[in-house]
Amino acid sequence: MLAAALALAAAAPARQTANVILVTTDGLRWQEVFTGAEERLIAKESGVEEPDALRREFWRATPEARREALLPFMWTVIAREGQIYGNAARGSWARVSNGHNFSYPGYNELLSGAADPRVDSNDKRPNPNVTVLEWLNGREAYRGRVAAFCSWDVFPFIINRERSGVLVNAGWDPVPEHGRSDLAMLNRLLADTTPAAGGVRHDSFTFAAALEHLRSEKPRVLYLGLGETDDWAHAGRYDHYLESAHRFDRFVGQLWEELQRTEGYRGRTSLVITTDHGRGSGPEDWKSHGEKIPASQNIWIAVLGPDTPAGGERTDVDPVTQSQVAPTVAALLGERYRATAPGAAAPIAGALKELR
Repeated sequence: MLAAALALAAAAPARQTANVILVTTDGLRWQEVFTGAEERLIAKESGVEEPDALRREFWRATPEARREALLPFMWTVIAREGQIYGNAARGSWARVSNGHNFSYPGYNELLSGAADPRVDSNDKRPNPNVTVLEWLNGREAYRGRVAAFCSWDVFPFIINRERSGVLVNAGWDPVPEHGRSDLAMLNRLLADTTPAAGGVRHDSFTFAAALEHLRSEKPRVLYLGLGETDDWAHAGRYDHYLESAHRFDRFVGQLWEELQRTEGYRGRTSLVITTDHGRGSGPEDWKSHGEKIPASQNIWIAVLGPDTPAGGERTDVDPVTQSQVAPTVAALLGERYRATAPGAAAPIAGALKELR
């Protein structure tokens, strides 16, 4: 029996992931992720100022070509080297399980590993639940090496900045300067920029701050939470919604390139990418989400890294849920999140080599 156990241990793949980057973009529909721009929404009625120009940029003859035009990193890198869940049209369902289909309940679910009926609004209330970020920050190997840079100013409450001790830079907070003149300049630009409605910092500022923190502080766990996709959808501007999605994809690609040229990150870092909720369909409901739009429970999840098999676009697989994101982040690091959070969901089995 001992020999058999040793043989199994020897056959098990060695863990390569030492760092995880979690990225979310608020309210990006699975429809755009898997089929690209929607033709009927490329219209003046959907807030598109220049339909012909938007069509040239993002419209293509096939869904596969359209999605690659919109999200080139997703479909030329992640689809080749990682996995993408959530194309309901091909038997891959990814869903929110909190029943609310809006932001705070969604972020709580994906960060804590379980839906919580107490979290039922977007109010700025400290989250009673421990997120995977807080949980990891409480472990010796990660303490002080977990950070979150987020566009929405509710994230200090979602992550419970005061209790967790996690560095959370969100909304229009000044970014950590680390004694650098370029980050001081970024803070001057922030101070001189009129804040957008809804407490959401422009994603370009959030990304720049996160990237510089990655370069200077070398966190083991970094969360980048972007928000403009949701803002422009609510505003009824399909052109800016697509442009924000395209920019999000570019930011993820830039992050990945930075990781691949940085010692300690190259070959040792996994990406987990998702959204907090979906949206409705049609000329009006694409702008919205929530309990009254059941289809907005449908989301998507992508995983890329050395411990994830190259499964590409997953089809005809068991459904996955938003609550599996936090346990998957921990499992990629070799940590058993459910050991201390028994109410949490299981990791996404297919996204980790040894769990298949």
